[in-house]
Amino acid sequence: MPKITIAIDGYSSCGKSTIAKGLALKLGYIYIDSGAMYRAVTLYCIQNNIIKNGIFNEQQVLDSMNHIHLEFSVNPSTHVSEIVLNGKNVEKEIRGLQVADYVSPISALKGVRGKIVTLQREFGKNKGIVMDGRDIGTNVFPDAELKIFMTADETIRSQRRWKELSEKGLHVSAEEIRKNLSQRDYDDTHRQHNPLTQAKDAVLLDNSSMSINDQLDFVLKLAKERKAN
Repeated sequence: MPKITIAIDGYSSCGKSTIAKGLALKLGYIYIDSGAMYRAVTLYCIQNNIIKNGIFNEQQVLDSMNHIHLEFSVNPSTHVSEIVLNGKNVEKEIRGLQVADYVSPISALKGVRGKIVTLQREFGKNKGIVMDGRDIGTNVFPDAELKIFMTADETIRSQRRWKELSEKGLHVSAEEIRKNLSQRDYDDTHRQHNPLTQAKDAVLLDNSSMSINDQLDFVLKLAKERKAN
């Protein structure tokens, strides 16, 4: 049966990566976390003092792209792709709140998005891919056979994010997380280049009151239908 491209977009902390990973495992597809790519760029800028006291020079960020090499490696324990920045696995480092605070403005830069989108399309040229992010169905893969747009109540998303960080040993207050999510939602939906928006042919998935298994069953059914057609 022919392979398809699956694009999953949506708001911060609504479980896109969890569902995308699960779907990719079920289908035997490659999973690509597009957000991890922008987070890795942001991490590089923080580590190399390109972002100082919350301020950065756009040209310095664009110049840094020439020194950033991104790839994904499969974790042998989880069988899930993880981001590698210049030869180092930084999957854990990119999940901190400091990176989260600056990833939206960094990813909003046209030059950054252009280079990352080119790389993302290269990853997906042979189909058989599940990619999640903010503009996958609208910009990266506008012809994807299946597009899903995920959302959830902001309070529920904040709780999920707090639990996720706590389990990783990162202690952040619930109020900090709520403010971060609210700001990121605003930044992502109002940026000039390829803002977060639901593609016209995307299936809306509001998972506020859905379990992970229910969500996975829902998207797996859609994927099988699209593959069959």
